Amino acid sequence: MKKNKFISKDEIADLINDGDSVGLIGGGGGLVEATLLHEEVEKKFLASGVPNNLTVLHALGIGDRDKRGVNRFAHEGMVKKVIGGHWVWSPRMQELARENKIEAYVLPGGVAMQLMREIAARRPGLITHVGLGTFVDPRQQGGRMNEAAQDELVKLIEIDGETYLRYLPFPMNVALLKGSFADEDGNISLDEEPANVDIYAMAAAAHNSGGKVIFQVRKKVKNGELSARSVRVPSAIVDAIVVDEGQRQGYDLVYDPTISGQEFVPQPKPEPPAFSIRQIIARRAHQELFDGAVINYGFGIPDEVASIVAAREEQNLYYQTIEHGTYGGNLLTGTLFGYAQNPSCMIDGPSQFDFYSGGGLDIAFLGFGEIDQEGNVNVSKLGGTTVGPGGFIDIAQNARKVVFVGTFDAKGAKLKTGDGSLKIEQQGAVRKMVKQVEQITFSGKQALAQGHQTIYVTERCVFELKPDGLHVIEIAPGVDLQTDILDQMDFAPIIDPNMTTSNKNLYLENPL
Repeated sequence: MKKNKFISKDEIADLINDGDSVGLIGGGGGLVEATLLHEEVEKKFLASGVPNNLTVLHALGIGDRDKRGVNRFAHEGMVKKVIGGHWVWSPRMQELARENKIEAYVLPGGVAMQLMREIAARRPGLITHVGLGTFVDPRQQGGRMNEAAQDELVKLIEIDGETYLRYLPFPMNVALLKGSFADEDGNISLDEEPANVDIYAMAAAAHNSGGKVIFQVRKKVKNGELSARSVRVPSAIVDAIVVDEGQRQGYDLVYDPTISGQEFVPQPKPEPPAFSIRQIIARRAHQELFDGAVINYGFGIPDEVASIVAAREEQNLYYQTIEHGTYGGNLLTGTLFGYAQNPSCMIDGPSQFDFYSGGGLDIAFLGFGEIDQEGNVNVSKLGGTTVGPGGFIDIAQNARKVVFVGTFDAKGAKLKTGDGSLKIEQQGAVRKMVKQVEQITFSGKQALAQGHQTIYVTERCVFELKPDGLHVIEIAPGVDLQTDILDQMDFAPIIDPNMTTSNKNLYLENPL
């Protein structure tokens, strides 16, 4: 006889033992985040000190920079080790890592998702080229982000004369997951969720490790009410379910069927993005698009490119994708990055990263924190703080063209524009063009070896990585090459013999 899998929220934390490996899933803004489960585990720890010494794994960023998501686990003693793809949504966990109060590790987001699938299948880890030449390569830091982190998570191997990385498997003891509906047997539907991400892969990994798979859902339904196509996680691998009638699609979303792909509702044409330095950079990056391109946008200035596409109603010209597994639609931005209205397709996250890893992306628009003379980019550790790349490494290493976008410098720069030119009235206090990046999240050498094109777009100039180094290929109208660019860099780029001046329309508040 099948057992009743439905429990009360007070029983959740009792299913987790001291020292367990706990898998979390989310994508920022509350996307597919098991908020209630997290809250109940934290509540028990604060009341009794258990469960403690946990290992926490998450592929993407989870939280609100305050109390929710990974923040629920950011208590000294509660967590011993964190293997996180993206850390920026939990400043408290970043602080624990900085103070060496936890072992801090980072794996690429796609790698972390795919590793769950390998663990579920009892294979000897994930063997891939993703991460070669970056900080997760064992010839560099091996994904270790602080002195307390000493474990080996990845090894170098050779197959047919080619070098690969082998990300090592480990048992998953608990998976804390979110679904939409559960029937009486415990089959789980994700019908109201904005993405599938790696929910099934993590559930299978925990089950096949002899662990526990715990879901929260909005509603319990009778057997037969969920179609087989609707069920994404079968009851066979589900151990416990909690019903949360107040469950939302995200922190700021109660329920919108256009977000979950259950309904298609034409959306009004959005207002053009406000004119700004960020918008100038996005306008120039947009020029790299071509009809029929399969594209991905990163968080921050890259999603301003998505805003331009939406404002110009160009969605039908390109195949827009999100690493969470979503295709098409109007991509939302800011804290709702990862959501899309009226998506055309949703697949599982590990499968999306299979597509990315194999070179399926034509263009990726990504941000940068630092750039060095070899074309390396750092977004994962800045000023000694663990940030993590999310899906950045998986995407940047494998897209045929990567367009990095960001301001030339930071902190205090004063710029004057809007009339078709750019004037630098005060330089920023923090240089981004450095001799050597603090950590390699994107390897210029690896990109050249793979034959990929790499462009770096700032408001002052555009660089391109070529075999002989980083070239300045465009300069903004009104900017002085020596004073405003070369003197503000810690290395000397190559001035391309075909360097041009950027189109002045990029710098007009109301372009022609």
